[in-house]
Amino acid sequence: MISKWYGKDLRLGVLGGGQLGRMLIQAANDLNIHIHCLDPDPNAPCSEIAHSFSCGSLTDFNTVLNFGSDKHLITVEIENVNVEALIELEKKGVKVFPQPNVLKLIQDKGLQKEFYLKNNIPTAAFELISSKAELLLKTDFPFVHKLRTGGYDGKGVKIISNLSEAEQSFDAPSVIEEKIDFQKELSVLVARNEKGEIKTFPLVECEFNPEANLVEFLFSPADVSPEIELKAKEIASQLIEKLNMVGLLAVELFLTKSNELLVNEIAPRPHNSGHHTIECCTTSQFSQHLRAILNLPLGDTSLIQAGAMINLVGEKEFNGPVFYAGLEDLLAIPGVFPHLYGKETTKPFRKMGHITITGKNIDELKAKSDKIKGLIRVISR
Repeated sequence: MISKWYGKDLRLGVLGGGQLGRMLIQAANDLNIHIHCLDPDPNAPCSEIAHSFSCGSLTDFNTVLNFGSDKHLITVEIENVNVEALIELEKKGVKVFPQPNVLKLIQDKGLQKEFYLKNNIPTAAFELISSKAELLLKTDFPFVHKLRTGGYDGKGVKIISNLSEAEQSFDAPSVIEEKIDFQKELSVLVARNEKGEIKTFPLVECEFNPEANLVEFLFSPADVSPEIELKAKEIASQLIEKLNMVGLLAVELFLTKSNELLVNEIAPRPHNSGHHTIECCTTSQFSQHLRAILNLPLGDTSLIQAGAMINLVGEKEFNGPVFYAGLEDLLAIPGVFPHLYGKETTKPFRKMGHITITGKNIDELKAKSDKIKGLIRVISR
């Protein structure tokens, strides 16, 4: 039993040392919470700022078990980790949030979809298949083809419009999902602590880059009715409660042309769609995640100013040492906050940072965002 949750008395381990871990450390520093990271990349964004950094595989049983053996609490910034090791750590008295059973569910998109169905969570119609042979029997084009495991950041997802595209798609256990004719893609973050306290963040609206299949722009508040916002928050709260999850959960949704909300996917950790909360909400998503896993009172999630976020990704023709062309011009604009992730090399579509833009309303933010998008380029020199 630890005597206090801050300072050297608590050893908090994070599986993953990427940009999410980096921003989690930045939030943890305000409360003198010591974070220890494990990541396979010796030059990961957390490597130089974590209280301690270990280089090793996140999917190897012994590596994860050894890393967690002297920790009081383990959390994640990526889902692809060794769940069996986390189960063993729980048996040894280490707290793990989100819980291993939640991570196991999230790692498999097929299990996710079955969970939605079982718990009356609205989602697109789907079918589970085991091979490309089954895929080639499907003729109700278009549909979405998703790998059950291993996909991330748009990888492992394909829109299938004809037999030729199906022939080029994955030959692995997969989900075939109805292609939704949506009007908006939305996201809501929800947090829950061990006491069962639940709080949601304001709904955000996402615009995706069709080539990279990554969020390009994000706007908050979302341009939807109060009824849609309330319904989205209710779905997110229902989900985290049904999962009995402790931590922060990102819930990605489609708003259909008939104003129906459908859950697309969920992520049990801080999320790209919540980066704006650092400048735009009373409590950031990273501070809220820490509060949730430490069973502290959850923070106020009120929006204090409208915000937009632009992902900074490597331009597709550049590989090598990163150079942020136009960064100084960006810093001259009021209400613009760049966040660089500390990655030394860029490659096509690699997430290298993000920019938060604040303003009075969505129209101002969209105009500002269009201007800023052309100002800065992630290239190599």
